[in-house]
Amino acid sequence: MINKPVVGRKVRFALVGCGRIAQKHFDAFRELTDECELVDVCDTDLGVLDAVDLGAEVGRQDNLTSLLAETTADVVILTTPSGLHPAQAIQVARSGRHVVTEKPMATRWADAIEMVSECDKADVELFVVKQNRFNPTLQLLRRAVQEHRFGRLHLIHVNVFWTRPQEYYDSADWRGTWELDGGALMNQASHYVDLLSWLGGPIQDVHAMTGTLSRQIEVEDSAVLNVRWRTGTLGSMAITMLTYPKNLEGSLTILGDKGSVRIGGVALNEVGHWAFAEPAPYDNEVVSSGYSTNSVYGHGHLPYYRNVLQALRGERAAETDGREGLRSLEVLTAAYLSARDRRTVSLPLNL
Repeated sequence: MINKPVVGRKVRFALVGCGRIAQKHFDAFRELTDECELVDVCDTDLGVLDAVDLGAEVGRQDNLTSLLAETTADVVILTTPSGLHPAQAIQVARSGRHVVTEKPMATRWADAIEMVSECDKADVELFVVKQNRFNPTLQLLRRAVQEHRFGRLHLIHVNVFWTRPQEYYDSADWRGTWELDGGALMNQASHYVDLLSWLGGPIQDVHAMTGTLSRQIEVEDSAVLNVRWRTGTLGSMAITMLTYPKNLEGSLTILGDKGSVRIGGVALNEVGHWAFAEPAPYDNEVVSSGYSTNSVYGHGHLPYYRNVLQALRGERAAETDGREGLRSLEVLTAAYLSARDRRTVSLPLNL
């Protein structure tokens, strides 16, 4: 819980990095004007900064140091390239402000550990964006898992069949690099990797293979994983950014001895199958939980920020704090180690 909750006024946010994903954050703030306000934005690219249309009352800075010297924000949001998150989060924390960081929280395990440690030392909260958890479809699925409606879980499988053309990677020099971006696993499929432990529980073993099959980039454009949970449940993932001609599927299937569910669509937005041995009253909500979208981001940023605001006001704990961010990054790190060394990697990591 927040030690010094914000009460009696709106929570003030600043955002650093006004690129592609920032718009989802701006959209959420437009729906939450009674509870919070965006007071400043920052980007090192002045052209990008000038293109942001948020009104004259929102301040603009071209570097993080200047922003922190002048902003009245309680919280700073990092929507910058992933490899920049650790140093920026630590700088924000040392200024006495809370941190919201987009996924992945870092591209290196040691950097992520340092982020959590420094935020603890500064007595500030570290929030990691995991908006897919707040999808209505996944909220229902999570409830079914927690209520043990599947009985014994046998198999969990995830598909991420999207496309990122070469032009996407060529649009910025940090894209497709190990240092700042990460590949199909670390970047595009990060939220889906998070679901493995969020739904299946602690993971025991990871075995992965990765490949750069078509794109001219440092990192992988495709990957496959095999997973074993501590409970004995088995699972797998298939990920590619090479789907022709557009994003095809982001899906999750869970099979147990008393239930089976498949959530599909482009981004886990449609319940394709929902069957359990014992019915529950909320089964009637399954059809209405789905929604139409062409965006792989889904519609989870708004409920995500509602939880952040509740945490900042001291009303409840954050659902996706820094330690939750570490859980998925540990699986990602294990996958890369496995692919590099051609071996099974067991958790927890001992690095």
